[in-house]
Amino acid sequence: MSPALAAAAAGFGSGLSLIVAIGAQNAFVLRQGVRRDAVLAVVGICALSDAVLIALGVGGVGALVVAWPGALTVVGWVGGAFLLGYGALAARRVLRPGEGLRAAGDAAGSRRRAVLTCLALTWLNPHVYLDTVFLLGSIAADRGPLRWTFGLGAALASLCWFAVLGFGARLLGRFLARPSAWRVLDGLVAATMITLGVLLLLGA
Repeated sequence: MSPALAAAAAGFGSGLSLIVAIGAQNAFVLRQGVRRDAVLAVVGICALSDAVLIALGVGGVGALVVAWPGALTVVGWVGGAFLLGYGALAARRVLRPGEGLRAAGDAAGSRRRAVLTCLALTWLNPHVYLDTVFLLGSIAADRGPLRWTFGLGAALASLCWFAVLGFGARLLGRFLARPSAWRVLDGLVAATMITLGVLLLLGA
């Protein structure tokens, strides 16, 4: 295996190991995929955002952020509050399942809400910066001249994962045709969002 291919494979594996972990962003992409609501836009935002953050990390921007530790604290407070609010809405859907039983988005307004929510879940989550800018950036630095090849592999892993998660989720459509299944999904989303929100606020 050539050094460039090895660096790309290492980046792909490292990126995938971080992205696959259960989190607020993945839970949101899964739900949008099941509902077939703005899936392409959501997948594109997640993959492109990760690519930008990975590029910043490979380029050494992480060192600049470290110089202002208050940045992650602010993001933690805002992101934690947002996750708690979104988790509360998901919990409400568990109690009132009629609001979440449609398997497809209904209008541009729904698409706009999905896009804005996806942007918030991505850019207001400090863990995204820790994983991409800091962790992947530091690992890429050890690759020397091949650090950008490593970063390309990590970005490709993000694209593949979100595409599979978003477009593959529709395979669950028949299972989630039952109201009880939607309540379970929304319950998992609510638990994930609220737990992460509390952790962010406590750690901010």
